Amino acid sequence: MIAGLESIDEGALFIDGVLANKISQKDRNIAMVFQNYALYPHMNAYKNMEFGLKMRKVSKHERHEIVMRTAETLQIGRLLDRKPGEMSGGERQRVALGRAMVRNPEIFLLDEPLSNLDAALRTETRYNIMKLHKKLGATFIYVTHDQTEAMTMANRIAVMNKGRIEQADTPERIYKYPANKFVAEFIGMPKMNMIPAKLMHEGGKYHLLIGKAKYVIPENRFNSGILDRFLNEEVIAGFRAEDIMTSEAGADKAIVELTEIAGPETFIHINFENNILISRRSGIIDVLVGKTTGMQFNMDNVHIFDCETGISLLNMEINLNS
Repeated sequence: MIAGLESIDEGALFIDGVLANKISQKDRNIAMVFQNYALYPHMNAYKNMEFGLKMRKVSKHERHEIVMRTAETLQIGRLLDRKPGEMSGGERQRVALGRAMVRNPEIFLLDEPLSNLDAALRTETRYNIMKLHKKLGATFIYVTHDQTEAMTMANRIAVMNKGRIEQADTPERIYKYPANKFVAEFIGMPKMNMIPAKLMHEGGKYHLLIGKAKYVIPENRFNSGILDRFLNEEVIAGFRAEDIMTSEAGADKAIVELTEIAGPETFIHINFENNILISRRSGIIDVLVGKTTGMQFNMDNVHIFDCETGISLLNMEINLNS
């Protein structure tokens, strides 16, 4: 719809303050970078980058200047004589970026541009795209299924599910204040742990009954007007891996199922009342598989979700009437 390839049924699309719903595709100053690069295989890199300018009847001298300047920015000058079949995946991706850049567009549309690259090239190309975005100052709209790419690259993220925007916000706020269970599990690695719990109010405080223990919900984590509607009901408690601690002093007990040592940290998989939870610990932790261990939850970062709708009960932006 932004590119003009699909019509807009309702709503308004503004590009640089101008209503663009009825503007034809060719008149929108937009460039696309595709997942499969979409380079012309019979043309070398120079001609691939030049082609769009040639179709727009830019003079030969100006085309040359633009292509060479762009190649210098992307550090692909040595590739200009090569055809796509003679390049690596990362090199082809940079040529595809260069082909988009020569148009000097207002908006770059990038569709899974790193998915065909290996892990090392993904990291390198992600860094290059971030540098490019900062240098050009243009708007980049970037589609990805990789939440690491989204979290590290974006100024704002729109988390989508079946065509619906579940939440649009900054990476920090989406991580700290997910609007619902889908966003909470999608953003973050490993995904957020979800545990059945019961919401209670005793002694002037709100509690969560998790397993056999009651945990006080800190006052800065809730809106009482929302929580009061769910008192004495089953809810879902959410904890990031770093907010679940294994400790002999823990009130709840669980069985260690698996440990994963990932260099500077260890992931401990524990079975808590038939729920497999993941705890993240700093350093190399040697925990005996099959051992029974105590558990503690960091309530300062607890999340609470409605069992039926999955909506967060702690997100301050939730409408009380929803």
